[in-house]
Amino acid sequence: MLGYFNYTVILTYLSIVSAGLGIFISLQGGGHPYIGTFFLMFCGLCDAFDGKVARTKKDRSPEECRFGIQIDSLSDVIAFGVLPASIGMAMIWQSTVLTVPRAAEFWSERPSKLVMTILCFIILTLYILAATIRLAYFNVMEEKRQETEGGARKYFEGLPVTSAALIFPLVVLLQFLTPQDMTSLYLIVMVATGFLFLSKIKIRKPGLKGIFILIGIGVLEAIVMIVMRMIFRG
Repeated sequence: MLGYFNYTVILTYLSIVSAGLGIFISLQGGGHPYIGTFFLMFCGLCDAFDGKVARTKKDRSPEECRFGIQIDSLSDVIAFGVLPASIGMAMIWQSTVLTVPRAAEFWSERPSKLVMTILCFIILTLYILAATIRLAYFNVMEEKRQETEGGARKYFEGLPVTSAALIFPLVVLLQFLTPQDMTSLYLIVMVATGFLFLSKIKIRKPGLKGIFILIGIGVLEAIVMIVMRMIFRG
């Protein structure tokens, strides 16, 4: 079989599976953005440790190392590019403010609604494009850096795409905490996040303590969402 299937890539594979399930469930029926958000956070959890797990194997071949880098970026495109956009599409379908028609009704709608629909699609698509460009650029620059410096990097240039695992669940969480429709805010955050992906701002790479703090924030978001969902259903 092609590829590598040892423990160094298991978390990356789990992230891809989680992202795929999140996309399918988010876009199922009338849309399930809340369930999709849990899959997004699980992808973030996998990504927090996949690199550390991979580096525990000291006898990796150069091909295994390159494969790990490539599969990680491909996973990130799906998990933190396509999945957040799918959650956004699900939120649009459930929105009480942004009434986007389905494909069968598209051309029978008013021009103003068609403009809104096209704008939403543009935002979702450009977000995926920004995430993909950032990951491709990161791969190129990381290979160049490894040739001259080696070791682990201390700073990120631009906002890492994995930050989507904390940013978008927070917006979805606000939907539980307020009666206002948060779909427009979700799309605005997508625009801002996509811009930050491609910006030249420098962000210090978190150490182990920082990673656990970020995980704690994600767990807190998940707990609050579960509690609010139970209250809402009750």
